[in-house]
Amino acid sequence: MTQFEELLGTDFDGGPTTDIDDVIDSASEDPRHRERVPGLIELMNDPAGSAKERFLACLALTTWAEPADFEAVIRAASDPEGTPWYDFSIDRKFSVDSTFSQLAVAVDGSRYLVEEKGTAGLREQAFRALVQLADSQYFEDRLGELIDSATVRAALDDIKDVVRRGARSLAAGEKQRFDLATQLVDLACAVAPVDAALSVELGMSVLRVSASPRTVDHAVTLVFRAEGPEVQQFGEYLLTVGDEGVRAEVREALGRSQ
Repeated sequence: MTQFEELLGTDFDGGPTTDIDDVIDSASEDPRHRERVPGLIELMNDPAGSAKERFLACLALTTWAEPADFEAVIRAASDPEGTPWYDFSIDRKFSVDSTFSQLAVAVDGSRYLVEEKGTAGLREQAFRALVQLADSQYFEDRLGELIDSATVRAALDDIKDVVRRGARSLAAGEKQRFDLATQLVDLACAVAPVDAALSVELGMSVLRVSASPRTVDHAVTLVFRAEGPEVQQFGEYLLTVGDEGVRAEVREALGRSQ
């Protein structure tokens, strides 16, 4: 049995399994996962290891809220294409790397163990590092949905920077590898429960330069998540640029706030 099979191909009762996700996810209720942490850190950092095994070790450690791995995520975000597993997993829609999307899911999943491990601060830093990649790396429509309100508050400056930077790239007509406009709007929507006016400002900075049907459809989320005069005006704007489906959703959202 290989080291990888011992660490992630075996359940916590010692039985073989092909369900690696189950091993990773069940750790939140099984303290025996701690026994595997040193081995997984060794595997993740092994330059001779395969990209697949190193990446899955990283996912496990991140989900388990381990400090060494939050630090690994932060390092990876500083040099995305330099990570040993970059392009190991490819998104089918855009044919681009999807490993950072999966790491974002793992950082989100760490919430079950982060207090126990005392790594809340590192978790926040990891999310902020990932946010800073939102104009260059694809997150499969996930990043904006994964960030809780407390993390959004901590990452407001990062979100403002990356959305504005991305909007400038769109305005300049730079070639995009994926649907950047929609990804940025999703981040703007994540801000809505925390700062409605800023959320609208960021959303409009994107829609002014790129308002595809898909991007406009995602922007409706903002109207559902916040209230106020700025949101009312934003909803009225979506009524003028959206299709019938968007208009119906916007009317529903605005109706809830009245």
